[in-house]
Amino acid sequence: MSLSLEQVRRVAQLARIELTDADAAATQAKLNGIFDLIEQMQAVDTTGIEPMSHPQDLATRLRTDAVSEADRRDAFQRIAPQTENGLYLVPKVIE
Repeated sequence: MSLSLEQVRRVAQLARIELTDADAAATQAKLNGIFDLIEQMQAVDTTGIEPMSHPQDLATRLRTDAVSEADRRDAFQRIAPQTENGLYLVPKVIE
C-alpha cells in the first residue's frame, strides 16, 4: 500500500496540519516507507509462534494481594450529599 500526494494532503487537512509541497512530498516518502515496513512484517509466517508480552524473557515479581487499608466506606458516605444502598448518587448529566 502506498499513499498518493493527494491522500497525504487530505490527511494533513483532516489533522489541521499545514504542509508545503516539499513537506507533503517528504511526508509521503516517510509514510510510504512505514507502509512498506508493515507489508514486510505481515509477509513473515508467524504460524505456531506465541505472542510475547515482553521482548525479554523476564519473571515478574508480584506482591501478595493483601488488604492494606481499613474499610472506611461508611465514614466517606456519611459526608456524601446522597447515597443509597452503599452507592453514591450523582446528578444525571446526559439527557
